[in-house]
Amino acid sequence: MDKQQRREAAAAYKTRRQLGGVFQIRNTETGRILLRRTADLRGSQNRFQFAQMTGSCVDYALQSDWGRDGKTFVFEVLEHLTQKETQSEAEFKADVDALFELWQEKLADVPQY
Repeated sequence: MDKQQRREAAAAYKTRRQLGGVFQIRNTETGRILLRRTADLRGSQNRFQFAQMTGSCVDYALQSDWGRDGKTFVFEVLEHLTQKETQSEAEFKADVDALFELWQEKLADVPQY
């Protein structure tokens, strides 16, 4: 890859629109959930899959139930947002935070970590 191609790839990466939102990591045996928000859903899902493949725990709160491989846990996107072209990163994160608060209220009765 030459310098021009690298510049173009870097520029495309910087201008891509983020996909953020709210997700849960659910223990399929107990039904307990870990509710989280992120401005990068793809990255969070990739980290979860990597943790399952390597046997490492994705979050300290889950460590006691994670076990050897974490196979009793599933990653579920509850709602996603796509960053608008005119939206700053801070504005996008504020929207994700507001969405997270709504989901906290919806899932207040569900057993959580």
